[in-house]
Amino acid sequence: MASKEWQHPYVNIFKHVKVDEWKKSGKQGDVSTYMDKTLKCSVFRIRGSVPANSFILVPKNSNHSLGLTGRYFYLLFRPIPGRFFVVHLDVVAEERRVVRISFSNMFKEFKSTSTWLQFPFPSGAVKDPVHGSTCKLARPGLMESAPTSVRWTCLTLDLQHILSVYSSRSFSHLKAIKLCANMAVKNMFTSDLLLNPELSFSEAKQRGLASSQGTGPMPREMSFPVPKGSAWHKLYDHVIFSSDETKSHFSSTERSSVCSSRRSQRSSTVRGSPDQVTLSQSIQLPRTETPSVNNLPEVGVVSTHQSEDCLDNDCQEQMSSSISSHQPTSGPIHFSEDSGVHVFVHTKDNCSKDGENSEEEFVCSSSLQLSESKETKQQKLLPDPILKLNRIIGFGGATTKHALWTKSGDAVVYPCHAIVVSMKISTKEQRFFIGHTDKVSAIALNGNTTLLASAQTGQHSVVRVWNYQKGNCLAMFRIHANSLSSLSLSHSGSVLCGVGKDKQNKTMVVVWNTQNVTKGGEVTTVAKAHTEVDIHTMKIAFFDDTRMVSCGRDNIRLWRVRNGTLRSCPVNLGEYHSLDFTDVAFEEGNTSAAHPEDQTLFASSRSGHIFEIDYSRVVVRNVRRLLPAQQQHLDRREKWTFSTGPGIAINSISVSSSFCATGSEDGFLRLWPLDFSAVFLEAEHEGPVSLVSVSSDSLQVLAATSTGNIGFLDVTSRDYNTLMRSHTDTVLGFSVDGIRRHLTTASADGTVRIWNIDSLHQLFDFVPEDCPCSVAFHPSEQIFSCGSSSGVVRVFDISMATLLAEHTQHRGEIVGLVFSPSGEFMYSADSEGSLTLYDSSEEDHSVIRVVCNAVARGIKRAPDALTVSSDGRCLAFVGPSEYIVTIADASCLDELLHVDVSILDVESPHLDSALKVCFSPASAEHLLVATSANKILWVSTKTGRLLREITNVHKHQCASLAVSEDNRFLLTAGHNAVKVWDYNMQLHINSQMFIGHSRPICQVNFTPDQLGVISVGDAIFIWDFLGHSVHSVIENRSHSPTPVSAKAHVDGVHLCNGMPRKKAPFPSSPPPKLDFSIIDQADQRTPGSSSFCNDTEVNATVPVQHGGSGSSSASFLKVTELHTTPALCSSHIEYNFQGRSPVRPDCYKHFIPRFKNSTLDLTAVTPPPGEEGIRLKTVIGYNGNGRGNMVWSPDQGLFAYSCGCMVVVEFLDSGCQRHLQGHSEEISCLAISNDAKTLASAAASSNGTQSIICIWDVQSGTRRKEISHHGGMVQSLAFSRDDRFFLSVGDFSDPKVSLWSSNTFQLLSSVSVSGPIHDAAFSPSSASQLACVGSHGLYFFHIHTHGLDVDFKGQKVKAPEEVGDVELTALCYHMDSILFTATNQGHVCVWDINTQRCFMTWEADEGEIGVLSCRGNYLLTGSNTRWLRLWEMEAVQRFQPEVKDCNLRDSVDTVTLEQELMLDGTVVSAAFDNTMDMGIVGTTAGTLWYISWSDNKSIRLVSGHKTKVNDVVFSSDETQFATCSEDGSVRVWSVPSNELVVQFQVLNQACGCVCWSQSSSKDTSCVAAGYSDGTLRTFNLSSTEMEMKLQPHQVAITAIQYSANGHVILSGAKNGLVAVSSPVNGMTIRVIKDHKGAQITTIQSVNTECPSPGLGGNEMLLTSSADRRVSVWAVDWLKEKCDLLDWLTFPAPIYNGDDSPPPSLAAFCPADPSLLVYTGYGVEKELSFYSLTQKQIIKKIALPHWASCFSLASKNQLIAVGSKERVVKLIRWSSGRFQDFVQHSDSVQTCQFSPSGSLLFTVAHNEILLWDVRGL
Repeated sequence: MASKEWQHPYVNIFKHVKVDEWKKSGKQGDVSTYMDKTLKCSVFRIRGSVPANSFILVPKNSNHSLGLTGRYFYLLFRPIPGRFFVVHLDVVAEERRVVRISFSNMFKEFKSTSTWLQFPFPSGAVKDPVHGSTCKLARPGLMESAPTSVRWTCLTLDLQHILSVYSSRSFSHLKAIKLCANMAVKNMFTSDLLLNPELSFSEAKQRGLASSQGTGPMPREMSFPVPKGSAWHKLYDHVIFSSDETKSHFSSTERSSVCSSRRSQRSSTVRGSPDQVTLSQSIQLPRTETPSVNNLPEVGVVSTHQSEDCLDNDCQEQMSSSISSHQPTSGPIHFSEDSGVHVFVHTKDNCSKDGENSEEEFVCSSSLQLSESKETKQQKLLPDPILKLNRIIGFGGATTKHALWTKSGDAVVYPCHAIVVSMKISTKEQRFFIGHTDKVSAIALNGNTTLLASAQTGQHSVVRVWNYQKGNCLAMFRIHANSLSSLSLSHSGSVLCGVGKDKQNKTMVVVWNTQNVTKGGEVTTVAKAHTEVDIHTMKIAFFDDTRMVSCGRDNIRLWRVRNGTLRSCPVNLGEYHSLDFTDVAFEEGNTSAAHPEDQTLFASSRSGHIFEIDYSRVVVRNVRRLLPAQQQHLDRREKWTFSTGPGIAINSISVSSSFCATGSEDGFLRLWPLDFSAVFLEAEHEGPVSLVSVSSDSLQVLAATSTGNIGFLDVTSRDYNTLMRSHTDTVLGFSVDGIRRHLTTASADGTVRIWNIDSLHQLFDFVPEDCPCSVAFHPSEQIFSCGSSSGVVRVFDISMATLLAEHTQHRGEIVGLVFSPSGEFMYSADSEGSLTLYDSSEEDHSVIRVVCNAVARGIKRAPDALTVSSDGRCLAFVGPSEYIVTIADASCLDELLHVDVSILDVESPHLDSALKVCFSPASAEHLLVATSANKILWVSTKTGRLLREITNVHKHQCASLAVSEDNRFLLTAGHNAVKVWDYNMQLHINSQMFIGHSRPICQVNFTPDQLGVISVGDAIFIWDFLGHSVHSVIENRSHSPTPVSAKAHVDGVHLCNGMPRKKAPFPSSPPPKLDFSIIDQADQRTPGSSSFCNDTEVNATVPVQHGGSGSSSASFLKVTELHTTPALCSSHIEYNFQGRSPVRPDCYKHFIPRFKNSTLDLTAVTPPPGEEGIRLKTVIGYNGNGRGNMVWSPDQGLFAYSCGCMVVVEFLDSGCQRHLQGHSEEISCLAISNDAKTLASAAASSNGTQSIICIWDVQSGTRRKEISHHGGMVQSLAFSRDDRFFLSVGDFSDPKVSLWSSNTFQLLSSVSVSGPIHDAAFSPSSASQLACVGSHGLYFFHIHTHGLDVDFKGQKVKAPEEVGDVELTALCYHMDSILFTATNQGHVCVWDINTQRCFMTWEADEGEIGVLSCRGNYLLTGSNTRWLRLWEMEAVQRFQPEVKDCNLRDSVDTVTLEQELMLDGTVVSAAFDNTMDMGIVGTTAGTLWYISWSDNKSIRLVSGHKTKVNDVVFSSDETQFATCSEDGSVRVWSVPSNELVVQFQVLNQACGCVCWSQSSSKDTSCVAAGYSDGTLRTFNLSSTEMEMKLQPHQVAITAIQYSANGHVILSGAKNGLVAVSSPVNGMTIRVIKDHKGAQITTIQSVNTECPSPGLGGNEMLLTSSADRRVSVWAVDWLKEKCDLLDWLTFPAPIYNGDDSPPPSLAAFCPADPSLLVYTGYGVEKELSFYSLTQKQIIKKIALPHWASCFSLASKNQLIAVGSKERVVKLIRWSSGRFQDFVQHSDSVQTCQFSPSGSLLFTVAHNEILLWDVRGL
């Protein structure tokens, strides 16, 4: 926009506001100027003992805005030594919310609210010139004054990043700046460029840095002087707070001297899942360093040898020796026939010390069985195998340059360390090719995907050839090379070519004959060559098996095998002979029979050159070069070209018959036409693209990155799919959230990541400033803790993506971190021996106790050095020395028992030390200890006595151990093997061993559901645990000898067919968004338009499964008396792309619908007219979010307004309402015809397509017509003066001005304008004239009619220059030739319609004017400052525009402010009579005011809540009702007038629940309310004052209720605690902790005797919580009696939705309190009726949707159920008959029957509907 051009490249703020004149800027206190010796210029100095009393404020007027849109804010300042300073920035988000960002050395720690972010500023000089003190900004305990050595500092703030990460908002512009004492300030400025203050202009020029690349040096007027011979960083400090991407830009421009002397540090940031690939048009500058966001890890090796048919003699000897050396004569070695690859070996005798010489880590064919003794009956661990490899998270290992498409394009094949993985792209099912013993360095497929070849790295490279379909190994052979870097199979599969290095480090090329491998034949060497030529890649030509091509440094060569000789011919490269070539590719798609002369070869290079080579002539045809992005102008970019200049390294190239794909170092996958004229599609990745591959059908392009990503681009749909992500270094530890099936892992790559176990999607990653080393999930909440190498323990809230707590009491690396099973406590231990106990029931996880020298020092026990017993009573660890195991009291860390493991084996010559400890979950009397002597000890936790031990557990020391919950299985990890043991050690074969990791395993454990095992080390392995599928683990079997045949399928290694879950739930994070750019060669522009770029994003559409029919008048729900089988349904997510979203204009006048996450159920069964069980009586509230959504015709007495999706027509004399129901979404605007007979309303459609405009007949209340034309929302509606024409205006997303016939409502004409339109109006004197105002100015339209034809023309006029760069927001006509317009800066402009010229302006308001209305000589203005002003305009008639110029001073003599009135919110609608004496005005506060200027008074006509209504409740006598909302207000209303009686307002708190006292007297009647800060307030209605304030909770109160007799107040909180408080003195009498950890959702008390004869009590209390638990209590509060009557737990599957699960709700049946009704998330959507006397569920009613609320009527057996699908369902629970009502525009969150059952309240957001109940 034009308003932003002047801000490029930067804005000098002091110069912009002329700060020294103090007109646009303000100052207070001690503010002066002085000459600074260091900077050698004049600077401002701000001093004061109290920082808030001395400051510089820009701008001076708080109602004005700087409007600076630059992303980066730079402040050049120096803190005054020994003092504190504060900097405040008021930043406006795109949704117009102002967020204050404050930095100060006075702040102790980071704090945040919805409107304020406080960052502690580091005191002292910063050591790192780039990332400086970024890591310190969020670190607590930094409150100290500036030291004497403080230097001049350049503070750089990435405002967009700060708002996005810490406030989840989008940055719009910088509004105001306040610099408070004590500091010296040189200047401050904003820019969209990331400027480096250390970089001079000459250095930037040498490096080729320009503003088009988003970076550059600091402007000269803003730079700090650097004397010759000195360095910038030695004199000044640079503090930058920004994203990792920003830091990578700095890293690429740092000077080498700086980089070598300073270590970069990363700020502690919390990010959503980076499953996102940005696709755009621009080619970024190649990064010289990898961005700090680390990705996929290396994945482990399954260490295996081959079966005997595939081994050479050395291999056979090695296997036989391995078997014989550990096989007793009578003991079998068993190789499982199942798909899990595992080996176990046992000895003949089974002594008390099991496992001696029990294993050797190797793998044979899984189909091989050796004979067993006839005489013995073996008892072994069942099932066999007990583990089955399910999935592996990982890609790469030795290389990320190899990944292949199958011919069908439905799967990709890639290496993962020592395993080759085949993954189906549709289901992400994985198959494993297991057999390599080292990392796989290269893979290849033949043309029809029948053969797969793979090579491993190492000194003796091994090549394997596999049958791809069956997964078995057909051949294995070795070559005498250190490593193989490239493999290629011919199209027919008969020739294999490999490239490696020999012992002299020379390049060796080998060609093998694989023609007979599928027939059992051998692989023979055809030719071999040694060469000095460097070869990166070598490929066999698809048209000839004897021809190859290769490329490398300084060469491209063509090869050919002839007569057993391998010969090559170089391509003459001429001047390009010194380039480093990276890849070669033929143009695929041609038939293999084509002549070589017709083939074209393409080659890529690191310099960005692409060579097109004539294969037959061996000459270069064309050379092209990939260049960085050229400079952008006005959002328009030049197309890509190949010419001279610095190029971008191309790592891979793939060519199809229609296009070429390239992967480059700048992270882009680009698709080109074969003439390379222009890019037509590209995708940006997080790291350099190391591989690209086009599928055989050319519809998909595979891409891999050096950072470990692998994904593919669907060319047809332009959809990018990420297939695999993982850590890039060793995974050190993990923890599992069993409720949500989330897995969190800590890695040496510096990240903590959270995964969905079922889908393997990465949901979040957290990047601390130091390396994480251990993690632990909270057992019930979405919270996890992370311990780091520096000793810092951080606690994160995943749902809020925020840091809850940060503890720094540890001095060494965290080696243990664990929560207690109840979640009440958390424990941490470090490598220096300290042990800490935390209170995890509180949000800040405060420290309870720290014990020094308690834990054994060192890091070898990490990450699980601590273990807690299953009952939460005991904590065990190794310490204080490595020989002692300590058992402590888990609640206070008091020592209970010491066990010295060094003296347990007196015969051992060495002292045994403890390594790991683990409690037996089923019994706290067993503690398992793994020792350095490779033993596991069973120790009694009561006496410390040794109960049992096993030796030689693994070849290496045990690294981790765990016990299953049923106490049947033991899990151990040693080196790279996982073992599963029989816990009781009573079998002949007590264990099974499984290998697959190539590096030592760091941790292994069962999943919480006991159905899986997770092991981590080099990668993340997820195994299916099959042990619970067998009832007995003992099998008695008589074995007969089975001869081993040479052909008994021992020639292959088994391919694991462990399949992932077929119905894996979708991840809880939103689907990844991708930005696409499409550059077409053909000109596809619209007429008159310039070239443009469409950025599209992924939108997820979830189809709703509908059921039922609305055809019958009587509908019934399924009612069952017994439990029914659940019918599970799954949702399917589809992705579609839409055009680039237009930018919302910066003015409140423009309508933006309130965000909703609900969708209307289109299958709702609405009752026929006249048969409704409930009838809508009253709508309470007005939609203050609408614009122009209130109309009033004083002559006809018509008054109408919108609330949600309904139009309310109110008769002011009687107070009655008529409701026009035809929309399903929020109504944006209304319009009334001049004869008041026709009303028009506009709203979005339910299916999200074009908006709907309803035309209503006012007299009958019926809908005459429904029209639609606008793609977005409708901004404005208007009728012409003669009611002949009707006008509709679209919003910013589809700015069309459409003209309709008012008789037929047929579209006559439609005009698209260049920018958003805010308001429109017809001329009051001429029906053929109208005007519109918008972002680009004023539009004059004229209607010409020629019979039935209508010509609709307009002309645009810009806003006058005197008012600056503004948007015109409102307009109204004054006389025949005068038009008034208003601006978003508060100006009113007066226009001559005839000359279309502005002849007068004045500043009518300090804010944006959104409403203008003119009657006679009076003009009304309404603005977002809440002021309503009346101006006298009589002198305007005498004004002569033809002789006067537009002048601000002219308005002084022509306009007069008559009256003004401040309302309760921004003015959004207004309607006045012809004399402007009285009218009605609507505000954003949800209020409609009656205004009388003559009486100078204002009266509320309609009141409503502005924010979400949380609760509504009737008084016992039904004469009043109370509501509460998120804005902290409690309102009491009268019945039946529904007028507001009194309002109680609590600032800065949300009110979550409200209830009435049980008193029948109005004088003593009270209302109690619970608030978000844990306070409870009672209000006396007779005195309208707060009676009492209590604080029974520390967290938000979610439910509140007076007891049935009114003796106590019951309140439930978010943490699950229920407090019983006295309404007399406010004391907390009792706290019920049974629901602790889960939010309380319902509290209900009824006055009835307990149905159980054994319990007394005169009341029954019901409490339900979010964990689907319901408790019923028999109470007598006067006797202090509260006994548990019943405790219900309702089962449910794992919830995998993106939002929170449906609430758990329960209530007593009014007719029979012994009957309890429950609904919540479970196996089925249903209402359950539970009998307290029968102790069972006696009835169920099926529901089509999850219930969000419900209420039971006291008569007629009625239940009202609300749902997220906006449906209120009225059910007769005795029969199941129901009716649906869809009058709400959002999720129904509250429904409440009156005590008598004759009235019903339903609430959706702030819409309150009152219904008359008739019954079903």
